[in-house]
Amino acid sequence: MTRTILDLSVTLEDKPTSPPHHRPQIDYVNHDDSWDLFGKLLPGVTREHMPDGKAWAVERVSLSTHAGTHMDSPWHFHPTTDHALTANGRPSPGIDEVPLDWCMQAGVKLDFRHLEAGYVVTPQDIEAELRRIGHTLQPLDIVLANTRAGARYGQDDYWESACGFGRAATLWLLERGVRIVGTDSYSWDAAFKYVIERFRRDGDPSIIWEGHKAGRDIGYFQMEKLTNLDQLPPTGFTVCCFPVKIKHASAGWCRTVAILNT
Repeated sequence: MTRTILDLSVTLEDKPTSPPHHRPQIDYVNHDDSWDLFGKLLPGVTREHMPDGKAWAVERVSLSTHAGTHMDSPWHFHPTTDHALTANGRPSPGIDEVPLDWCMQAGVKLDFRHLEAGYVVTPQDIEAELRRIGHTLQPLDIVLANTRAGARYGQDDYWESACGFGRAATLWLLERGVRIVGTDSYSWDAAFKYVIERFRRDGDPSIIWEGHKAGRDIGYFQMEKLTNLDQLPPTGFTVCCFPVKIKHASAGWCRTVAILNT
């Protein structure tokens, strides 16, 4: 049996993969430009002492915890969670509190690339896709949504090109024991562009950020900006998605991979 590891994480770089306030700013310092600091930390050491006269390379990064492939915590959605499970709910956990055993579980890919931009996925859509792939959800399955955004990564319309998950669809997954989900789109919800169009038309506030806000009822963790989901089979793989520990943060960057045994 051969084990294949498929990278599901995008590279952190300043590309139009999200609005400007989410784009990372990376200052690259190469082996020549770093001599000022290198020399201060190692007094008396000069270029002549180092192979090829080179010091070190280092980067300084400024970015949101929601830049690149990342995992949202329930704290991102609402200050309290599990209102459907516990009287008055409980304080929402930060990303450093994700149960680690949730982060390495069987994966299930739902192929929703045929759904248009702005469409809101329903429980019936999920049920139909699960029937198509012949899978019954198990508690702690990690559910990944392959949307049309996967093919638009790096393009100007990336964050407005996919379907999103509504409250009903999200709760349908959570009620079956799913606790981590992911998408190759910019957001688990439909893009704000489409949500605000519907809100202005119908005046219904319940549609605003409804997939995320489902986490107020049942706490869950949510990955966004995944990649290479088109290369995954529907089932038969393990997802590993351990986020960076940031004290009580709303999200953490995540090197997510799929492990396939072939």
